Amino acid sequence: MAEDRHDMETAALDWVIRLRDPGFDGWEEFEAWLAGDPARAEAYHRRAIADQDMAGLLAAAPPVSAEAPSNIVPLRRPAPNRRAWLGGAIAASVAALIGFGMIERQPSLYQIETAPGMRRTVTLDDGSRIALNGGTRITLNRKDPRHATLERGEALFDVVHDDKAPFTVLVGDATLIDVGTSFNVVRDGRVTAVQVAEGAVIYNPDVEAVRLDAGRGLRAVDGDPHIELAAVAPGAVAGWREGRLIYDGQTMADVAADLSRWSGEPVRADPRVAGQRFRGVLSLGSDHDVAGLAALLDVDVRRSGREWILSPRTP
Repeated sequence: MAEDRHDMETAALDWVIRLRDPGFDGWEEFEAWLAGDPARAEAYHRRAIADQDMAGLLAAAPPVSAEAPSNIVPLRRPAPNRRAWLGGAIAASVAALIGFGMIERQPSLYQIETAPGMRRTVTLDDGSRIALNGGTRITLNRKDPRHATLERGEALFDVVHDDKAPFTVLVGDATLIDVGTSFNVVRDGRVTAVQVAEGAVIYNPDVEAVRLDAGRGLRAVDGDPHIELAAVAPGAVAGWREGRLIYDGQTMADVAADLSRWSGEPVRADPRVAGQRFRGVLSLGSDHDVAGLAALLDVDVRRSGREWILSPRTP
């Protein structure tokens, strides 16, 4: 059933009002609302533009004379940062239309985010490139292009090496320092996984100081001192960029998380198969057909509401 137009416009106006709060932290809820219907982003954009225009009119309004009649209420000028905030809100709505958001949080810090199922590559001022898989959010620094924070999702870092200014990636409670590198990082909940395709990475140089050369990877959980090390095929690192997911014993829970980022649809592994190991290559087409992977994964794939569930095969 199509959403009522009046309800959509009312919801759009409500989001404009909520986003006025500089402390607003409901970005994921906002993005989910936008993703529910392309018309919502258009409705929000119109409302945000109208609000910006009104802010401009208020800012340009002449001051009220001290002799003004007592029944005239002076127009209040917007707060000093309102126009800047509105610009950010409108930019976020436009970005949502093409699948990513860039939200300025502080003068020098900014975020880039991809919606599930979308991918984007960012080139930094130093020539380094960051390829973002779907459902990924990173924070960058305009004043320091040699620093990035991966908040969630998956990203491939192709770093221009500089001995005098090592490239640093913060992820969870860990720090990664490049040593002339191409490396892939996944942040899923409290889990961090790193795979190196070229050069080397130092994991937590001031603590464990684990060096990962090309063809090596690790998996770590926040708060757990145990770090899993493994060999990886350098050519298989970040295969998601070509629509290939390559596994050598990863769990079905890992597969489900990868499919969620790739397809743009929630995919979850039933607890009965979540720990099941998979070895093989998933070649993913543009149609994002998760159900078609059932035979290869040796599980049943069924739809439950908005999500796909990987569950034990039935006889």
